[in-house]
Amino acid sequence: MARADARLFNKASRVVLVRDGDRTVITMANDYRGDPTEFALVVPVPTFIEKEQIHVTDHAILDHLDAYSAPRLVEYFDENPCEIRKRLERMSVAEDAAPRAAGREAKSLGVTVEAQYTVGEYDILILSAKESQGLETWLRRNGYRIPEGAARILGSYLKQGMRFFVARVNLEEQAKLGYTYLRPIQVAYETPKFMLPIRLGMINADGPQDLVVFALTRKGRVETTNYRTVRLPTGMDLPVYIKEEFGDFYRALFSEAVRRENMRAVFLEYAWDMAWCDPCAADPLSPEELRELGVFWQKDAPADRGGARDVFVTRLHVRYDEDRFPEDLVFQQTADRSNFQGRYVLRHPWKGEDRCPEARSYLDELRHRREQEAKTLASLTGWDINEIRRRMGIGERVSGTRDDDPWWKRIWND
Repeated sequence: MARADARLFNKASRVVLVRDGDRTVITMANDYRGDPTEFALVVPVPTFIEKEQIHVTDHAILDHLDAYSAPRLVEYFDENPCEIRKRLERMSVAEDAAPRAAGREAKSLGVTVEAQYTVGEYDILILSAKESQGLETWLRRNGYRIPEGAARILGSYLKQGMRFFVARVNLEEQAKLGYTYLRPIQVAYETPKFMLPIRLGMINADGPQDLVVFALTRKGRVETTNYRTVRLPTGMDLPVYIKEEFGDFYRALFSEAVRRENMRAVFLEYAWDMAWCDPCAADPLSPEELRELGVFWQKDAPADRGGARDVFVTRLHVRYDEDRFPEDLVFQQTADRSNFQGRYVLRHPWKGEDRCPEARSYLDELRHRREQEAKTLASLTGWDINEIRRRMGIGERVSGTRDDDPWWKRIWND
């Protein structure tokens, strides 16, 4: 019926982390806006990257993973209270120019161009450096628009012995391939470090950024070790008018959760075995799609309709800025395979004509339930409860109602 996917958030990037042992495959889809000639992606990496370790994939797979794990609405319809009370669940799921060869200049600045590749529509450099100021100078001289203050953060990565994966768009290759957008770029490597560098991207950020991380592992749920991992509120009953405004609701819920945690937490939105879901906002990913994302242990898995096997997906959502997220995200894989999803419930009231004693009891319960829905929505979002009540019609006289009108038309007056 509705999903709260990553596209609801401005300046949102999506990253898929596939991890087993020390083997890591990271797929990055960045929310870049502007002329592709101005685009450059600079990512600290813990080891040297060969050309064969780099791959360009398609947005459709990330969109599928996003839809599968997105927070969702479910609907229930109250039965006739004069019959046996039961509920039926229904769910509708409603860079111009190649990198410059600058060996002599690089050497004088303490920078080493360890490798350069063209993969898909990207020209890629693997850089190492002796000191951050030289690296910053080299990047500027070679057409990379590094924001002021980058040297300090670059230096912290150099102290960890990390290299830099630098990608720019090759417009000629992009034109040959026929793409008019930037496809996600994927890198595979081995390292004991299970982390995601985020600090470099904060230097030129226009306000806080949103990041959605999809971690695919064998054992269980992934959490951050250097920041609190908090489960978002879930399972609440909401007013039925939210059906048409689910995107606005979820943006407000997430913003309120961030505010309450003073923007110092990472939020869990979904944790589930990829083989199934309940309810499903989209089908689980196929073994072929998972292999495309780098789930290397699925090589021999049968491509049946039952979905993937031995793959656990964790969806983490973080809003961050430089002040409150001074460190990169560091993760650990846990053995917890319990299910969790952001799930919100709409309960449509019964509107029949029967006037049995059970119907009067149901009416009393319904008045209380609707008021509780209003309070819940106000608490989750920070919205004004009086405006919520107005939207729900609580306390308003329905025009033209009479004493002999059905109770469901007169309920708002009581």
